[in-house]
Amino acid sequence: MLDMTATIIRNFLTKPHTRLYPITVREPFENVRGNLDIEIEECILCGICSKKCPSQCITVSKEEKVWTVDPFACVYCAICVENCPTHCLSMDKHHRKPVKVKEMNRQVQVKGPEKKK
Repeated sequence: MLDMTATIIRNFLTKPHTRLYPITVREPFENVRGNLDIEIEECILCGICSKKCPSQCITVSKEEKVWTVDPFACVYCAICVENCPTHCLSMDKHHRKPVKVKEMNRQVQVKGPEKKK
């Protein structure tokens, strides 16, 4: 019992070894895969990202010009980013915050990419 008392007193007198999350947030590491972002104006809606996605969280509708990702099904592997022919997909360094209601990331294309002549 006396051995543990010294440890308890030492822990009370030193600073904590953990952060008070969410009050204190650590900066993300280099090359961290966070949120999946798209520049919808650059997307050609080819569907390669949805075909290559191992978790099948991306859906592309060329007729409706809609690109949708389920962030709760995404495993953040970045295979879709690597295989995108127009490089309009990217992985943000920051992860999404906890939410009470699940929402899909739905992007509607208003204007398509400029055609190169």
